[in-house]
Amino acid sequence: MNRESDQTLVVQSQAGNQAAFEELVRRSARWLFARVYLETGDTHRAEDLVQETMLQAWRSIRSLSDAKNFHSWLNTIAQRIVIDAARHDSRKKRGRGAKQEGDALLTIASRSPSPPDQLEQEDERQRVLSILRSMPEEYRIPLMLRYIGGADYEAIASQLAMSNGSLRGLLHRGIRMLRDRMTKDTAQ
Repeated sequence: MNRESDQTLVVQSQAGNQAAFEELVRRSARWLFARVYLETGDTHRAEDLVQETMLQAWRSIRSLSDAKNFHSWLNTIAQRIVIDAARHDSRKKRGRGAKQEGDALLTIASRSPSPPDQLEQEDERQRVLSILRSMPEEYRIPLMLRYIGGADYEAIASQLAMSNGSLRGLLHRGIRMLRDRMTKDTAQ
């Protein structure tokens, strides 16, 4: 199979080739999801924001002046959308009235874990995300792509332009660093 470069696909997308842009989306969706998820901590919210990012990118692909900068350009769009969404959510929370808070009592009980268990799970997830955010980028990005984005080794190695062995070493050291920091954090 003739695998076209991202740069070639960007140029084709700028000419209006939707199939080329769909291929760019396929190639970038996992790492973009991982980055947005790291910011939001919410799977559904991250999926929505990634979709919004891709839509915005398609609408403005012609404004990209250098095809080599596609990934950083896409990341900038995503970052702006995440910030705008956070601002919007903040305004929405401030605008809620007492009636809406009372409506929560009318919801039907679900089969999900109990509120204390949910709180504990959420605390643990936020702790892991916080530690992951603080890690050096060389470890953070492969960990995000593998364990948050669900990408396989071949896709990650290709995206980060490294050998499979180098990637496995980074992931191994990254997981060890994450575990050490979690252990240290728990001991305090």
